[in-house]
Amino acid sequence: MRHAPLLATAALAAICLAPAPAAAQGIDTEDVVRAELRPGWRTGAGTQMAALHIRLAPDWMTYWRKPGIAGIAPRFDWSDSSNLAHAEPHWPRPEVFDQEGYRSIGYGGELVLPLEITPQGRGPIEARLTLDIGVCREICIPVTLELAAPMPELERPDPLIEAALARRPVDAAAGQVGDHACEIVPGDDALNVTARIDMPVLEGTEVAVFEYRDEAVALSESVTRREGGRLVAQAKARSLGGRPAALERSDLRITVLGASDAVEIQGCPRGD
Repeated sequence: MRHAPLLATAALAAICLAPAPAAAQGIDTEDVVRAELRPGWRTGAGTQMAALHIRLAPDWMTYWRKPGIAGIAPRFDWSDSSNLAHAEPHWPRPEVFDQEGYRSIGYGGELVLPLEITPQGRGPIEARLTLDIGVCREICIPVTLELAAPMPELERPDPLIEAALARRPVDAAAGQVGDHACEIVPGDDALNVTARIDMPVLEGTEVAVFEYRDEAVALSESVTRREGGRLVAQAKARSLGGRPAALERSDLRITVLGASDAVEIQGCPRGD
């Protein structure tokens, strides 16, 4: 159940920023980051709506699922859990940061990450998580946290988790996305992907983030601009073996981030 996105650009950035273990830098990780699993409540669908609650020291940040060129992708390992089949993160809208001239995407100060847990069967759930994350200020350090908590079948929702769920990006319909399409053109060493999206302007600087379901395919940091009422975003798609032969359009996900809201678009059809 270990989830490890394969992003060559993120790996390169990690080398450039030279993250080293906290002890090697004279840092006590407990002074920087604390985390716990909040048990949450049992939903009507039979899943457990729990959460990972991370608290960071002032001016420190951690990363979203696609962390940007300057980030370190989080990794979750639930394999030591009991009666846990799957844990689906529901990511709140992240912020865009500038780190030494590189873009990174994540959360400053605190992160409540809702986790919808599917049990393997009837009976109690005992969640045990090994979490690998990066935390950064002027320097970046990798941190491994071991967390565990029982998941009692409570009925009353946790207000903190409910608030985090309310901060998720909205879908295309709620974001008033109209016509949208992607042009995918082979290049020398990558597929060039250009998305054109009719949607309202988001507050602040708009950043479009491309993701692909197959983790062996990495999509680069995008260049995002406006052409009238249309948002245009361009990125390159590469796989571990070089340029992928094709992309399944329904497996593309584009998240457009603004200063105070975000829109998530699943799939990108061919244009007329």
